[in-house]
Amino acid sequence: MWLILAVLLAVFVLPDQWDLPVVALGAVIEVAETFAWIRLLSRVPVATGPETLIGSDARVTRACNPIGEVQVRGEAWRALCVQGADVGERVRVLGREGITLLVEPARDDG
Repeated sequence: MWLILAVLLAVFVLPDQWDLPVVALGAVIEVAETFAWIRLLSRVPVATGPETLIGSDARVTRACNPIGEVQVRGEAWRALCVQGADVGERVRVLGREGITLLVEPARDDG
C-alpha cells in the first residue's frame, strides 16, 4: 500500500529529484510493516481441529436421549448428553470421544 502510494506520488505529483527517495521510503515502510505483522501474528496460536469446539455452545437438532445430534459452528455432530436434551435446546460441549461430542444442557448465567 505504501509503495503504491509512493510510486503514484513520484509519477504524478513530486518533482523529479524526489522520485527515488520517496519510492525508496515507501519500500522501506512496506518491508517494515510486513515484518511487524509477521512478528505480531506469530504470537497468536493457531486454533484448529475439533478440540477447539470444547466450551462452545451448540443447538440440539435431534433429541439427545442420550445419543442425538447437535449443530456447532454450522457443523452437525453426533452428541452424547447423559442428562438428555430436546430439539432446539442449547447445550455446551464438554469434550469429545472420536466423532461424538460430550455435551450437557447449557445454564443461563445472567
